Amino acid sequence: MAEQLPAYLTLPEIAERYRMTSATVRYWRHTGYGPQGARVGARVLYPRAEVERFDREIARDNSRDGLERAAR
Repeated sequence: MAEQLPAYLTLPEIAERYRMTSATVRYWRHTGYGPQGARVGARVLYPRAEVERFDREIARDNSRDGLERAAR
């Protein structure tokens, strides 16, 4: 059964999900990598749809890397 995410995730929740530090997630945001967050007041929240999009991107990139390695 697929994991049901809350409507919005916080920075610490994103860091935990991807097993990164909060500083790494902040760096991702600075460079435009990772799920796109939205500033709400002083906080950055990450919509569920963005987290799911990033998960698909990771899966696609990993499968592409695997195909490239298999072709060698």
